[in-house]
Amino acid sequence: MKRFFQWLGAKVLWIAGWVLCRTLRVTVVNAPPAAGAGKSGTRYVIAFWHGSMFFAWYVHRSQRIAALVSRSKDGEILASTLKHWRYEVIRGSSSRGGGEAMDLMTEAVLGGHSLAVTPDGPRGPRLEMKMGAVRVAQKTATPLLLCAARFRHPIVLRSWDGFEIPRPFSRGVLLYSDPITVDTSLNGESLDSERRRIEAMLVDLDSKAREMAAAS
Repeated sequence: MKRFFQWLGAKVLWIAGWVLCRTLRVTVVNAPPAAGAGKSGTRYVIAFWHGSMFFAWYVHRSQRIAALVSRSKDGEILASTLKHWRYEVIRGSSSRGGGEAMDLMTEAVLGGHSLAVTPDGPRGPRLEMKMGAVRVAQKTATPLLLCAARFRHPIVLRSWDGFEIPRPFSRGVLLYSDPITVDTSLNGESLDSERRRIEAMLVDLDSKAREMAAAS
């Protein structure tokens, strides 16, 4: 039965997600840096938390973006959805296939794609940034762009990430950071310190987006 629902999800989720997202009323904040993500010659490494990824995946569709998706069976559903939304899907994670995934992400960015990553996925801990997005941004000299999408009164699932699904026709906020350049000279502890700094920035950005959505 579980396998059937996974198959069904892979077939229809992209349609259901597209229809739902078309009903949402979203205010975009700090749009200029994000507006160039799909333009020729402009690349970003875009990072957003796993629990709020629903609208973030939708809004960046069809923009010549590669997406890192786990090799799990649940990841198959997301991978199928993102392929329909014209992402270049890379399978792997920090815990399974990490080295290979890092190489593929780097190759995708050097090949002209932007990259979208949920840095606390696929298993958490929640709101703790793994190193992948930071390293790819550093190795490819590509700006890192943080993104937070939150909505009023979402449906919150009982999952490790507190996954949120916006209700139809709800109001929300899509908030971007300014582009972040990761110094190529950083390594070891200094690079990990930079990762922690960027993690705190994304936590703060997400908190601001939630407050703005609640007030909208």
